[in-house]
Amino acid sequence: MKQFEVNFDGLVGPTHNYAGLSFGNVASLNNANANSSPKQAAKQGLAKMKALSDMGMMQGVLAPQERPDIAALRRLGFSGSDATVLENAAKQSREIFLACCSASSMWTANAATVSPSADTSDGKVHFTPANLTNKYHRSLEPEVTGRILKATFADEKYFAHHQHLPDNEHFGDEGAANHTRLCSEYGRAGVEVFVYGRHAFNPSMPAPKKYPARQTLEACQAVARLHGLSDENVVYMQQNPDVIDQGVFHNDVIAVGNQNVLFYHQQAFHNTDAGLAEIRSKFGEEELHFVEVPTSEVSVNDAVKSYLFNTQIITLPSGDMTIIAPTECQDNPAVKTYLDKLVTLSTPIKSVNYFDVKQSMRNGGGPACLRLRVAMTEQELAAVNGATLINDAQFERLNAWVDKHYRDVLSEDDLRDPNLLIESRTALDELTQLLELGSVYPFQRV
Repeated sequence: MKQFEVNFDGLVGPTHNYAGLSFGNVASLNNANANSSPKQAAKQGLAKMKALSDMGMMQGVLAPQERPDIAALRRLGFSGSDATVLENAAKQSREIFLACCSASSMWTANAATVSPSADTSDGKVHFTPANLTNKYHRSLEPEVTGRILKATFADEKYFAHHQHLPDNEHFGDEGAANHTRLCSEYGRAGVEVFVYGRHAFNPSMPAPKKYPARQTLEACQAVARLHGLSDENVVYMQQNPDVIDQGVFHNDVIAVGNQNVLFYHQQAFHNTDAGLAEIRSKFGEEELHFVEVPTSEVSVNDAVKSYLFNTQIITLPSGDMTIIAPTECQDNPAVKTYLDKLVTLSTPIKSVNYFDVKQSMRNGGGPACLRLRVAMTEQELAAVNGATLINDAQFERLNAWVDKHYRDVLSEDDLRDPNLLIESRTALDELTQLLELGSVYPFQRV
């Protein structure tokens, strides 16, 4: 039986902008208030999806959220016509207004946690949308994310969907950005590694002091229970509080795994040796590669600036692994030197491919942020909504859709333009038809 790991990338939404909303995310804060290019951002993302498809990978796409989020603004007391709601929110509460315009759902590594059927007690692929409680603009996403996931993975014979965890920071859950899976083959039982930043119910345990720890241990444990995972196949590791305070807001900014490779920075984890020993014990006797990047070769600062670890490691049809990296890695001397050396070492990683995703990078998200990984069997893949999978024809249709509906340049003042709301809803209504999603957006369900 064939097995696949399919990357479902988030399609950048029409309101892609730089509002600097993500405290703890250095790139997001550094580029606050700059003009953005939604069209360029969406096309950069589509180009990466098409390139991976051309490499022989199975590649999917997840739809963006409806923004500006008029329903959220009305819930907060802004009333009148849609145009009046936008104008009053922008005048009276700029921060709330900008949060409700965010296109952050493009980073689908935060969309959900996914456990493949080989790991779960009922033999189904399980999805739990992340609640993203730490940031208001992201906490608006889970309900619609759940609808999009259900429309993409609809067959109940193969797929199980859970409600997101309670909207409380005790169960702060950031999805796959703090979760990775190690396995010998995608279709065989693996070890699911959940990385947390703090203990919610035991504040005396280590925690960062400057920036928030967004993921709790209790959230990780709850998702593992919901997915029916065995204790023998789960490892919980704490992220190093010191690196969170250096701008490592998610684990996928400091570590990434694929099959039998865990690629991580020397300072990534708290109690590293104990965690790695548990992974090795639960992984079994098959070959396992721990690839540690020393601080002496790549500093945490260089890792964050280049997003060395917010890269994708994928297994090509040949069996070799390659790294999908942003061009910022190529431009950073220390990181480029390390990657040039890495491909000569005795690991499965044999090459690096660099991609321009600058529109995403400037808002604090690299290639790994842009994708949700779903390991599936051949039968499960056949049950996926085929319109959400990238091929030559669908790539051309989506590119044409972006050209038709997206603006070249967007400033903060443009976000209050009622015409942008109309443009966005028109675009998303057409997209749900292209992707055969049905009515997933609030404006379609009135």
